[in-house]
Amino acid sequence: MVRPRGLSWAEPDIGKHLLRDEGEVIVDEVAHHWVAYLRPALEAVLAVKLFLLSGWAPVGLAWMPLLAAALLLTHAAWLTLGVFRDRFVITNMRVFRVHGVLSQSLATMPLSRILDITVRRPLHGRLLGFGHFCFESAAQEQGVRDVRYVGRPYERDLAIQRVVQRSGVRGRQLN
Repeated sequence: MVRPRGLSWAEPDIGKHLLRDEGEVIVDEVAHHWVAYLRPALEAVLAVKLFLLSGWAPVGLAWMPLLAAALLLTHAAWLTLGVFRDRFVITNMRVFRVHGVLSQSLATMPLSRILDITVRRPLHGRLLGFGHFCFESAAQEQGVRDVRYVGRPYERDLAIQRVVQRSGVRGRQLN
């Protein structure tokens, strides 16, 4: 996976969640598709427009679009960081999701609990190359249920199916 340089401080530390002494290894680490960044980008563009608008506003009121631009830009940066720090990880033992900016959440599902994976690809997802995963398990409540904006979703679904098959969690298919 190609990652921007200089953002190591913003990277979630996936390695600390691995059970290395049990032989757990990462099969795939999934960051969001670029489409997930569209909303923050649009907010940033609107913030720039408000900033430019403040140049034409009366002097006594110029602070209002400046303040709105600053708040909007801060919100866009917060959303961007939230999307950037949201990772879905497939290992040889489980799938898990790490997300959060100031506080971090970890949701885990062992491969043995995965009953079904639904891959949804809306029209714009098919055109742009992303989809959404929905995991079904035997549990009523689970931490990993919906994973949105996954690039190359069919390849990733096959990767999960291969890992489940190789782990021996489910019996071998007879031909």
